[in-house]
Formats: sequence, C-alpha cells, structure tokens
Amino acid sequence: MIHEIAPHRLINGFRTDRKAKQGDKVFVFAGMTCLVKIEDGNIILPTVSMLGAGEYIYLFAVDDTCYYRAAPPVVKAPEGFEFMKIQDVRKSGAGPSYMMFALYTAYHIDKWYKDSVYCGRCGSQTVHSEKERAMVCPVCGNTIYPRINPAVIVGIRNGDKILVTKYANRPNVPYYALVAGFAEIGETLEETVAREVGEEVGLKVKNITYYKSQPWGTAADMLAGFFCEVDGDDTIRMDDGELKIAKWVTADEIELQPDDFSLTNEMMKAFKSRQQ
Repeated sequence: MIHEIAPHRLINGFRTDRKAKQGDKVFVFAGMTCLVKIEDGNIILPTVSMLGAGEYIYLFAVDDTCYYRAAPPVVKAPEGFEFMKIQDVRKSGAGPSYMMFALYTAYHIDKWYKDSVYCGRCGSQTVHSEKERAMVCPVCGNTIYPRINPAVIVGIRNGDKILVTKYANRPNVPYYALVAGFAEIGETLEETVAREVGEEVGLKVKNITYYKSQPWGTAADMLAGFFCEVDGDDTIRMDDGELKIAKWVTADEIELQPDDFSLTNEMMKAFKSRQQ
C-alpha cells in the first residue's frame, strides 16, 4: 500500500525550529496539481534554491530529507517543471514509491493550511502555532488541527464471491472498487460498515472483522478496511446515484487495480489469493 515505504521512514513530527535550506525539497500545489518533473521514471521536486525567496513551511522528513510547503503564489516554475495532476503522477508509474506517499501526505497538509486561513468561529485570520502543527485564532483563541476523515472500505463475502463496485461519479476509472464510505457522528466503524452496505447495495451483513488501515492524503482520509459476510438475502439493491455497477464475483474473476497503492486493491488481492 502507498504508506508501506520501508526501509524508508516518514518522520511527521512538526518542527518549529527547522528553517528551509537551499537544497530542501518543496511541494507546490495548485488545486489537485503539483509542481513536479518526471525524469528517467523519477518524481523530481523543486528545491528552495530553484524557487527563490518565499514563505516555506516545514511539512515532514523522509529519512534525512526535509520537505516544505511553499505558500502561494509561486511566481515562476523552474525550467523543466510543470503542474501535473496528482492522479496523472500516480498513473505515470514514476517513483520511487515513497515519493508518491510523500506527495499524498503533503497534499493533505497543504489543503488543510489553505482551508484554515480564517477562524471558523469568529472569522479572524489565523496564525501558526509556535509549539505544534496547528493554526490559532489570535482573537478568540480557537485552535485548528489538521483534519482527518475516518472512512471504511468493506469487502462483503458471499461464500466464494465478493461484491465489487464502480462509482457513478468516476466514469473514467476503469477498475473495480469495494463498498466504502465516511463515518458519521456518533457511529462506531462497525456501524459505519453496516450502514454504508445497506445504503449502497441494500444488503445486511454479519461477522464484521477488521483487516487493516491506511492514510489516504488526497481525501484527508484514515481508511479502515473490514471484511464481513452477507446476512440472509444476497440480492443487490444498488443505489444508482452512488454506484453504476455492483456485482458478485469469484476470486478468479477479480480484476486488480494497476498499482499496489490502495487498501481497496490490497483487500481484493487478499480475497483473490484466498487469504480472506
């Protein structure tokens, strides 16, 4: 999965004492695009020295390399660099794999910074905390921490079959997914599983069992994977506002996604290999 970058290690503790150096790597985002260069199959980021003077905010380190966020605007892209859609960077197959995880994680933090410029309580402009990764309102004292959205991925088993889906709002995504959705206020994750299955495909489930979790930065998610079994009637009643396909398939019929980044693909692979 995308976060499995060993032997490399993400060091995500916030450091208020770290100032950007000329050779440090910088993430620059504009919407869902990132300033990168793909060279010899590698994802290359601009450095502080390439971008010049500006405001640089420490994000994290991978091993001994520090990464920063360049606060907008960036006046001019260095030669050879371009703003690429994050999804296109993923589809390119460029690496190393830890750079894709760094990109997803950096996007998560960058979007939170952009969404936290003003206090949601009183509307005043926020300032950076001097002790932790947080934005603080100097007027009312409201402290805003990075947002993480809990969500579930659900592998619904029916004997030797599993239920796969395709989303209605993703017409250009050719591969299959699993039932998924966000946790609501007051729900346990297991209750989220049961509700989302009922809403999306009209089934009841039992024996809900936790599998694995995964951070997914482009949606600010913390995904929790569960397997479960259909309980009673296995007739699919699909929510066609949410899905365009929902069907039972055998392990041999499962078509895996083209890369190994997602928890969804990991769970389908586990079922396909009869590990679940």
